[in-house]
Amino acid sequence: MKKIICCLAVALGLTSCDLNLVPQDAISPETFFKTENDLLLYTNSFYSALPSAEDVYNEDVDNVVKTSLRDELQGTRVVPTSGGGWSWGTLRNINYFLANSGKCPDARAVARYNGLARFFRAYFYFGMVKRFGDVPWYSHVIEVTDQEMLTKARDPRTMVMDSVMADLNYAIANLDGSRQVSTVTKWTALALKSRLALYEGTFRKYHPEFSLPNADKFLDESIAASEELMKSSGYTIYKATPSTAYQRLFSSDNAIAEEVILARDFSDELQVYHNLNYYTMTASYGRPGLEKKLVNSYLMADGSRFTDIKGYETMQFAEEVKNRDPRLAQTIRTPGYTRIGENAQLVPEFGATVTGYQLIKFVSAPKWDTFNKDITDMPIFRYAEVLLNFAEAKAERGTLTQADLDRSIKLIRDRVGMPTINLAAANANPDPYQAQMYTQLRGANTGVILEIRRERRIELVMENFFRWDDIIRWKEGQLLTKQFKGMYFPGPGSFDLDGNGKVDLVLYEGNKPTVPGAQILKLGSEIVLENGNKGGNIVVNGHITKKFNEARDYLYPIPRQERLLNPKLTQNPNWE
Repeated sequence: MKKIICCLAVALGLTSCDLNLVPQDAISPETFFKTENDLLLYTNSFYSALPSAEDVYNEDVDNVVKTSLRDELQGTRVVPTSGGGWSWGTLRNINYFLANSGKCPDARAVARYNGLARFFRAYFYFGMVKRFGDVPWYSHVIEVTDQEMLTKARDPRTMVMDSVMADLNYAIANLDGSRQVSTVTKWTALALKSRLALYEGTFRKYHPEFSLPNADKFLDESIAASEELMKSSGYTIYKATPSTAYQRLFSSDNAIAEEVILARDFSDELQVYHNLNYYTMTASYGRPGLEKKLVNSYLMADGSRFTDIKGYETMQFAEEVKNRDPRLAQTIRTPGYTRIGENAQLVPEFGATVTGYQLIKFVSAPKWDTFNKDITDMPIFRYAEVLLNFAEAKAERGTLTQADLDRSIKLIRDRVGMPTINLAAANANPDPYQAQMYTQLRGANTGVILEIRRERRIELVMENFFRWDDIIRWKEGQLLTKQFKGMYFPGPGSFDLDGNGKVDLVLYEGNKPTVPGAQILKLGSEIVLENGNKGGNIVVNGHITKKFNEARDYLYPIPRQERLLNPKLTQNPNWE
């Protein structure tokens, strides 16, 4: 699929970012759009708008930590001269198709591929609204002479999102109802509706400063879309051995179709590759590792809270990862870890992870470690997310029952043998560790919403920018200002990371020791602890002050050049 998409994007001339240009040098509406195959060929190009595997690299908000900090975390974003995400080429291509697809005499094919186009228009506008808030709504191709449309003001977010929902409803009604892992179907459209309606409903609920109405309406739309998919689609949570099922879901060469609703295809045969193994195994992409607060958030295997254990703050690695939610050992290297298809047990490599919690999610067999030679398919929509959306929307709406949890969160936890959330117990005793992270949360369902947020963070880590979107919609930008941390060490010394009696790591001061087979790091330079030689957690980028402007940073700025070209474009609050 990806090879076809890339070739078609070039062949059809779909590379311009100008809203008012059509690819007349490549195709002609008089000779094209005559058959169902023409519609298929054109709409295949839309798939290039979906995330690729490399987008996992950018999941560096507060789940995954790297050696560098993005501008959003440092508070150093500025109003760009141009670019900045204000790009409309994708929309032009979609609207051009919708303007010409009716030339095909096959009405059923036209409805189906118009549904596909309107799915991608909804997907496009969802991204624009998340980034900018109010944006101009364009439902047709803009001619070069149409100055009124080219210089129109931003339309209200409320109008745009209502139009997006109309597009999705059309897509749901007209797309194919079969299950196809590499093709957008009715179920993909329902999954997107579940996702974006939850986002919009919670954004409106937690951001009263924008005065956006109808939060509950969007939460109800998310619930309804999720329920339809849950009842009618036939998707299930992939289950195998609890100790490997979660990891295998993301390391499989071919997407596991019983759970994955839509994935990007990669293929050795077609020479369509990505770079995730190399990214995870080398220092070239920032030595990514999980952040300490996320590791602390994984429950014990019996469902009790790790952070309720006395002395959890100073547990060393081999002890802290014992008897935890099995997803932890399927997300990072823990004692006993082996690469797929190999027997050698491996400890975390500090040359490849800045926090010590080395990622294994998405890591496949060693033969794919070569630069840009990985072929595992990349899930974009999967059933577990829909179940999480359903539970969260019901909890936020105040209608969640234990039965709802049992048909959503329980199914996800059953994969790894974890007990489900107990609604009454969660609300009676909210987790104080989670509560100190989510400062905007109030009300009778606080405890269970905290547990659903915990579950969402753990289950969806490294996928689809979920964490950034979640922090933004929940109005928890303050989380981005916290110091990123890693493993705990009591100070300099020799450490056995996997409890097998062998020294795996030496932290030293002064002269470098020689310890065969061990990683040797100089304290204060190659590794930094909170309290220096008195120990503490690893700190990452401790010299950089992180800032988040609550009055500004939940939206991005409109580029200067765009406002010069169109004076009717207002700037987002406090970006002047």
